[in-house]
Amino acid sequence: MLALVYSNAVIPSFTLNTPTHNPRYNPIMQIPAEVSSRKSIMDEYSDKSVLIQGGSLRTWSYSSPLIKQVQAVISSEGRPVDADIELWNGPDNTPLKMRVYVENGRMRPFTCVIDTPRSPNTIAIRNIGQYEFPMAAKTYINNIDNPTRECIACSQTIQGGALRTYPFDTAVQSVEVFIKTDGRPLNARIEVLQGPNNNKEVIEVYSEDGYDRPFFCILETPGSGNVVRIVNTAPMEFPITASALPYYVNHN
Repeated sequence: MLALVYSNAVIPSFTLNTPTHNPRYNPIMQIPAEVSSRKSIMDEYSDKSVLIQGGSLRTWSYSSPLIKQVQAVISSEGRPVDADIELWNGPDNTPLKMRVYVENGRMRPFTCVIDTPRSPNTIAIRNIGQYEFPMAAKTYINNIDNPTRECIACSQTIQGGALRTYPFDTAVQSVEVFIKTDGRPLNARIEVLQGPNNNKEVIEVYSEDGYDRPFFCILETPGSGNVVRIVNTAPMEFPITASALPYYVNHN
């Protein structure tokens, strides 16, 4: 399991100034840029997804310094997803790591935004599940989902070793989670529970600088009784600032 750290600081800029149609900004792989939407998140086997068999690794490389953020989406045909996501920034430098477990990759696809402030950067996604549990993954750099102003403004400090829970109504179909620090390392665990001790999704994240590379993800929360729990797994000296708010609400 990863040892995992976000605190009060000036919010970094989330503006993406990447030209939209210049092919030289595409990753060095067969995955073109695409428009982000809720439909694209749920479409786990679109033409732009890459199938990753159990035990396999796929990478997406970005060499342009203009690319400041990359959005990654992982899903499956309904089987569990168990994956490692890493950001490689130069030789032997991994400033960001994530371990993601999802009980049902079709019902709860996982999407996150990875900050890439300095180039060159490579996004590495490894399927650490068994061969019988393939998953689909894709990355893109245009129209990135970013935390809302309300999500940033509602951030609360979580001391090292402490946790905070966020219950959500049945109408809430997805939740945005934002975690940062004042520049210290970030170690945190995010859990989606539906019922007592029933983990539907678990994300363990490490960032060497929670101000330079904050953590932002969108968690699907279908059904009723969903609770998001954020745990600061770092020592007392490393507080984080976190928030979780409804992202998509079905008013019908």
